Amino acid sequence: MTTMKKSLRIAAPPRAVHRALTDPAALRVWLAEHAEVDLPGSYRFWGRFTPDGEAPHQRLLHADDGSLRFSWELDGVPTIVDIALTAEPGPGGESGSTLLTLTQTEVPGWPELLTDGGDRGLMHTYWALALANLADYAEGREPIARCDFTSAVLRGEVLIDADRLAVYESLTEPERFSRWFGVKLDAELRPGGRWAMGGFEANSEPAHIIDIQPGRSMSVDWGEMVESWELADSAGHTRLTFVHSGFDETRPPYDGWMGWLAGLAELRRYHEVKNWRTMWVEVHLEGIPQGLLTIN
Repeated sequence: MTTMKKSLRIAAPPRAVHRALTDPAALRVWLAEHAEVDLPGSYRFWGRFTPDGEAPHQRLLHADDGSLRFSWELDGVPTIVDIALTAEPGPGGESGSTLLTLTQTEVPGWPELLTDGGDRGLMHTYWALALANLADYAEGREPIARCDFTSAVLRGEVLIDADRLAVYESLTEPERFSRWFGVKLDAELRPGGRWAMGGFEANSEPAHIIDIQPGRSMSVDWGEMVESWELADSAGHTRLTFVHSGFDETRPPYDGWMGWLAGLAELRRYHEVKNWRTMWVEVHLEGIPQGLLTIN
């Protein structure tokens, strides 16, 4: 086991980010179904959007205006989550944005992550999605989605303020895909073509495209799951409908689903935020193959 680290830049001052992190009503929008906060005494969240969420398993260790630390028991093991906020001044010296850094102990590294079926193995994509939702909330945008750990139905939709063909290119052209998703991609855009996260050389068992309709839709077979999406024009916007199917419903692929949702949050920002740059500053995952991630 190792310590995970994620850093991202949020276009809001630290006080707004801190409020989103500690206001129970805010937490119920971007993080959890249920939340109770009574600083400096308690910080708890649980419910259907939280792994093992039938009851809260957090214990507050420290909280101040710029940091939050709590113990979170997962798989019967206490992990420590640390969140630190650092102000980044704007052009005129005002507080323009916040650098948020999150670490969590006792989570699997690579390649243990690929075979670990426990809740700690979900933390990499769980926090990727949660922090993307936090950024949207603090910046005044609607969070994209949350993962329901009580459901085997993995489908949703998002409205993007962009041309349909532009969104299609972002979803299919490897160079553009790698920019917003943060992972290297090689692809053969035809039925039967390879879809290789990490690139052809690094991926000996890539997924395969089973259907592609230029400008409209694509389905990719990952072996144990099929990932499909479709685009439609919607009052000057693009409606992206997506679904994961074909998996063992007793073991839904929540980790991949959360990674996809976190990616779509960045895709929407990629098309809608002026002078876009990725919100992610650093993602540390011990043992990950060199060149797989494109955001560091």
